[in-house]
Amino acid sequence: MTHERVAVVTGAGSGVGRSVARALLADGYLVALAGRRVDPLTETAAGSGLALVVPTDVTDDAQVAALFAEVRRNWGRVDVLFNNAGTFGAPGAVDTLPVEEWRRTVDVNLTGMFLCAHHAVRLMKEQDPRGGRIINNGSISAHAPRPESVAYTATKHAITGLTKSISLDGRAFDVACGQIDIGNAATELTAGIATGAKQADGSVRPEPTFDVEHVAEAVLGMAALPLSANVQFLTLTATAMPFLGRG
Repeated sequence: MTHERVAVVTGAGSGVGRSVARALLADGYLVALAGRRVDPLTETAAGSGLALVVPTDVTDDAQVAALFAEVRRNWGRVDVLFNNAGTFGAPGAVDTLPVEEWRRTVDVNLTGMFLCAHHAVRLMKEQDPRGGRIINNGSISAHAPRPESVAYTATKHAITGLTKSISLDGRAFDVACGQIDIGNAATELTAGIATGAKQADGSVRPEPTFDVEHVAEAVLGMAALPLSANVQFLTLTATAMPFLGRG
């Protein structure tokens, strides 16, 4: 039995999410584009007849439930969730970051990803044929922090645990889960890195970046695998990024 491939991309209005969404559309996927603002999502869709624009705040359980209900109503299933929506949040060390900024970053980066996985897995377990794939957008910060990034780093470490738990709990239901950890992909959100990023020694130095389209290619490769195979973790960085040896 064959069916059209269906994907959901969160944070689809810009950056990595937009690039991945457009790559999935170009590959023939039906793609639900989720994000807080409708105009950037519409720009990502660029008139594609394969796209469904669904404005969604991933921190709101009711809105996330409505997103997957809309996908089910239109297409009946979801094969791939690119769990991507996130924020750098306010900079700060553990003794300087305001508690409200900590909570805001955790709400988006961790609770938001949990909610999207929560509703995606429910649908994946019920649909026929059963199963699907979740690809979580982690970060190089899931391995090593930048200075004054306690909230972002903590949430990205937590995504690794979320990925492992989904993989384990989904195993019996043909639900695969992997994680892509990206370092210095060139987007509007990372533009400052190319001009100067704070280093572990306190200096500020520019860092090399790479074309975000390579991220889209990597995600497409992960998504294309049969559910009997899984890329559990993939790390993709600019070759000369000062990551190994950081700190």
